[in-house]
Amino acid sequence: IALANQVVPYLLRRSQRRTIGLSIDHRGLVVAAPLRATLANIEAMLRNHGDWVLTKLDKWHAHCPEPLRIANGTTLPYLGGTLNLRVASGTGRSRSVWHSDDSRALLTLFPLPGGSTESLLTRALQARAREVFAARLRHYAALLEIVPPPLSLSSARTRWGSCSRNAAAAPGAPNTYAIRLNWRLILMPLPIIDYVVAHELAHTREMNHSPRFWAVVDTLYPDWRQARQELRRLAATLPTW
Repeated sequence: IALANQVVPYLLRRSQRRTIGLSIDHRGLVVAAPLRATLANIEAMLRNHGDWVLTKLDKWHAHCPEPLRIANGTTLPYLGGTLNLRVASGTGRSRSVWHSDDSRALLTLFPLPGGSTESLLTRALQARAREVFAARLRHYAALLEIVPPPLSLSSARTRWGSCSRNAAAAPGAPNTYAIRLNWRLILMPLPIIDYVVAHELAHTREMNHSPRFWAVVDTLYPDWRQARQELRRLAATLPTW
């Protein structure tokens, strides 16, 4: 669509929602529209909000972090601290080795010649994320006096977690629900991870965002308001590769 003489591509996503919503992320302008909305209605709204769209796009591109260059000495945020990376020559197979002491975390990557260092780093962080998330899930599930739901990881860019009904579980079974958490949460402080875990587990009580839902979150994680704001702030600063 042309907004103020500037051509703006946009991604259109239709669903059962009732209103048209606009958002800006790594994909650019995203329009969420009801199934019944006509293209004319959608483009009319975009033109009415053209100044907002162009301003938000400019701000996003100005603050979007540069892709991470993975090399010896590269650092990235990790559980509220810093993860130091070391890259060494791979021998026989690609692998990664974790080291830690009281002051820092260190990850050594051994990519094969011509192999993807980025993929190796991702796999190492995903494996660590699964361990940390599972432990926090057990902790907060115990507070609700439920069996921890099955955990899986997601790579979504804009969604940090989800709770869904487990279609494979029998009605009334302990694992009626399933939890998905974004593995990039491992790049954030543990209190932020705890907030997301508590948020998703609260959906096993209320599959909505009603006052009753937030009351459950409050019992699990009383500082959720501050954590939610910090999550939004940190999300815009996470490195990408």
